[in-house]
Amino acid sequence: MISAVLPTYNRASLAFDHGKGARVWTLDGEEFLDFGAGVGVSSLGHAHPHLVEALTGQAQKLWHTSNIYMIPGQERLARRLVEATFADTVFFNNSGAEALECAIKMARKYHAARGHPERYRLITFEGAFHGRTLATIAAGGQEKYLEGFGPKVEGFDQVPFGDLKKARAAIGDETAGILIEPVQGEGGIRPLPPNELRALRELCDEHGILLVLDEVQCGIGRTGKLFAHQWASITPDIMAIAKGIGGGFPLGACLATEEAARGMTAGTHGSTFGGNPLAMAVGNAVLDAILADGFLACVEGLGIALKQKLARLKDEHPLIIEDVRGMGLMMGIKCKIKNGELQSAAHEEKLLTLTAGDNTVRLLPPLIITDDELSGGVERLDRACRRLEAKDR
Repeated sequence: MISAVLPTYNRASLAFDHGKGARVWTLDGEEFLDFGAGVGVSSLGHAHPHLVEALTGQAQKLWHTSNIYMIPGQERLARRLVEATFADTVFFNNSGAEALECAIKMARKYHAARGHPERYRLITFEGAFHGRTLATIAAGGQEKYLEGFGPKVEGFDQVPFGDLKKARAAIGDETAGILIEPVQGEGGIRPLPPNELRALRELCDEHGILLVLDEVQCGIGRTGKLFAHQWASITPDIMAIAKGIGGGFPLGACLATEEAARGMTAGTHGSTFGGNPLAMAVGNAVLDAILADGFLACVEGLGIALKQKLARLKDEHPLIIEDVRGMGLMMGIKCKIKNGELQSAAHEEKLLTLTAGDNTVRLLPPLIITDDELSGGVERLDRACRRLEAKDR
């Protein structure tokens, strides 16, 4: 008999009751250190006082009016994102997949508005993950997500991640732009080197096409800068964000330059719930914290410390860990064993982690985590590795 909840998730046998900061407690009171943050969503940890105050305060006033009317919180959050980034305009929605759908439509519409509707294809990269809609699974190109859903949505040309020669060769008369994650998340925490991201920017400029970035997972401070592309000192034309901007509340956005958004006129796109007053209150509260003096510098420092701790862990467990990679508080452990084994062993040590592609264990702790908590998490990973080594003897 099918479960009441559609069984599309391979869930762990854990259920949580409450959390505080970087820690969560199960229904029966077990405490876990959270190095997953709801897949990078809980950017400010659990029950952050400022976010709680913002949400409950707005909940007592107004939840929803729809985008038929002006929403003051939208105006404020959009203005702040514009002031802090390359963008001139922002469209709000509810998730990363929706943000990518908007970005894909915008890239196509840009060329159509200029008299070139034939330019609708986007070059994407192997290992990418852009969401679960029919268009975004086609953009990601991974067979395990495409299987059984009929013909793949047309308009995406995949090349190997970081292969600039093949990216250049893929550009044709129908190419609208290049879509890439500056740091692949689901693909195994694979950062694109800054020089290669700069080369993609130059390639787009050379051919009059758009650079579209997916910073759903690597954005909002995760790498130690507000957005990961800033490490390469470039700007995109369009960028999709979500996850951390809502701090746990469903919120996504598509940011763009005025030029890139020129075709998105009234009626071309919309969302019933996107940019609702509750989401806007929380998004503004998240930015209050992320943009506060010293916050991102602190995340950068914590990221350096985590990378050093994980490098030592790799040296101590060469039979378990093949490589450590990532940026800031977005780190991956490429395993020599099955990544699920290390994740399960970490659960036994009361540490929550995530798996990812390329046989990787993903670490995305809240950005407010302390150095002591980072050390404690790595100590639990150390015990997990020792547990696995002992099992093999």
